[in-house]
Amino acid sequence: MGSSMAAKIEYQTSSGTHSPWLIGILALLIPGGGHLLLKRFSRAVAAGGAIWITFIVGIMLGGHLYGSSNTATGFLTYVFSFCNMGSGLLYFISRVMSVGTEERAYLVTSEYGNIFIIVAGLLNYIFALDAFDIAAGRKQ
Repeated sequence: MGSSMAAKIEYQTSSGTHSPWLIGILALLIPGGGHLLLKRFSRAVAAGGAIWITFIVGIMLGGHLYGSSNTATGFLTYVFSFCNMGSGLLYFISRVMSVGTEERAYLVTSEYGNIFIIVAGLLNYIFALDAFDIAAGRKQ
């Protein structure tokens, strides 16, 4: 039984020389980057494109990034911040450049924008796990 447990934990990497953890971290930082490194070009374009477009549309609709500069405090602020951070470098570059950092509640579409940005981050978490699973050999 001990050897069968060890066999379940071992990863059979299908990505060649790249570690599944490296692929997963790259996929988290750059939407579509993990699939690109795995040479899954159609998935990279679909995943990365969906995340980039959703994030940009969210900003254009007046959504804002949740983070440490928000005046509202509470549990949901932390949840939304975690969701936003899932966008990887899109989130951090936007924060540094002050894009989407101020709340624009006067816009009718601002809440839709917030949801778009949140969904972009959650999608990136899912696609990063997908890239990790492919690299680990658990998925085709």
